[in-house]
Amino acid sequence: MKNEKIRIGIIGLGGWAKYGHIPALQALADDYEIVAVSSRRQEQADEYAAQFHIKHAFSDAQALVSCPEVDLVAVLAPAMEHAQLAKLAIAAGKDVYSEWPLTTSTAESEELLALAEAQGVRHLVGLQRRLGPSARYLRDLVKQGYVGQIRSARMTVSVDAFEPLMSEKHAWAFPAANFSHVLSIYGGHFMDVLFQAVGYPKKLTAVLENQFPFFTVVETGAQVPNTTPNEVMVIGSLEVGGLFAVQIEGAQHHRTGLQIDITGTEGVLRVSNVLAFGNKEDNTVEGMKGDETTWSLLPIPAEYQSLAAAHLDASTQDMAYLYAAYARDRKNGTFEASTFKDALKQHHLIDQIEQTSAVFFN
Repeated sequence: MKNEKIRIGIIGLGGWAKYGHIPALQALADDYEIVAVSSRRQEQADEYAAQFHIKHAFSDAQALVSCPEVDLVAVLAPAMEHAQLAKLAIAAGKDVYSEWPLTTSTAESEELLALAEAQGVRHLVGLQRRLGPSARYLRDLVKQGYVGQIRSARMTVSVDAFEPLMSEKHAWAFPAANFSHVLSIYGGHFMDVLFQAVGYPKKLTAVLENQFPFFTVVETGAQVPNTTPNEVMVIGSLEVGGLFAVQIEGAQHHRTGLQIDITGTEGVLRVSNVLAFGNKEDNTVEGMKGDETTWSLLPIPAEYQSLAAAHLDASTQDMAYLYAAYARDRKNGTFEASTFKDALKQHHLIDQIEQTSAVFFN
C-alpha cells in the first residue's frame, strides 16, 4: 500500500483550490490522484470534476469523507468550517489536511490535534511557505553560521488583501470571530517562515491597529464594521539571542511585498520578493559576510529545487513541496510536513501578540 498513489478528496472549491492545490497535486502525479471533490453546489463540484478529470463530485462533505477511495481529506473551506470538516475526516480514520488557520481559536485547534492523535491519523496544515526552496535555504544558511550569532531579524510583509472595499463573496471574513484577517492569515504564514529560520520569540510586545474601521460591500454599497487589525507591528527578543521586528500591512494597494533582513556577528542575509503572495518567482536570497560591503546574490542550490514544476507559480510550488513532504512522511514514517502541532505554535504566538497589544496599547 505504501507504494500506491495517495488518493485525495478536496472539500471547498474556491480560487485557492484551482490556483494552488490542484496544479500542485497534478505536478505530483506519481504520488497523488485527486479522486473526489466536494462543494456546497453540486454544479460547481461537477464542473471541477469535468475540468480536472476527477472521478467523484459531491455536494455533501460527509459523502466525500465516507468515500472508500479517499485516503487523505483536504479541507479548503473558510476557517470557521475547518474544525467541523476535519473532525469528519478524523472520525472516519482518514488522514487530514487543513488550511491555515487550523481553526478559529487555540482551544478548538488543541481539541482537533488531540482527536487526530487519539485516532492515530496523520495530519498536516497549510503552512506551506516553510517548505519552499528559499525558506529551506535561508534556514540552512543561518544554521550553518552564515551570519554568525544572530543580532537582529526584521521582516516586513505588505499585501492588498482586506482592503476597505470587499466583495460580498468574502463576507465570511468580516467577523473577527472567524479568525480570517491580516494577522491570523498573513501573520501566521510569514512569521512561521521567519521563526523557522531564526528561532522563536522569547518575549515580545505588539501594536495592532485598525486603520479602516468599515468594509464597504462592492455589490450593495453597505458599510459593515471592521473589528480586525489591518496593521501589525511586533518587536521582541529571540530565544537564541538577538532582537526581532515584524510589520505586516494589509489593505496596501501599492504593495511592497516581502523583505527579511537577518544580521549577525559574521554577516547579513536578505530575502525579498516584490509580492508576498501569488509570486511568479521564488524569493531572492542575498548576503554579505567577511569583508564584503555590497550584496551578493546567493542562488538557491539545485538540491532545494527538486520538483520539476517550473511552469507553476512559486506560491503554487510551495504547496507541491508540502504535499511531497507528506508523501515521504507517509512512506517513511517521518514528520517533515507541517502538522497541527505547528499550527498550534502559530495560534499561541498570535494569542500572545493580541494579548500584549490589548494590555499595553488599548
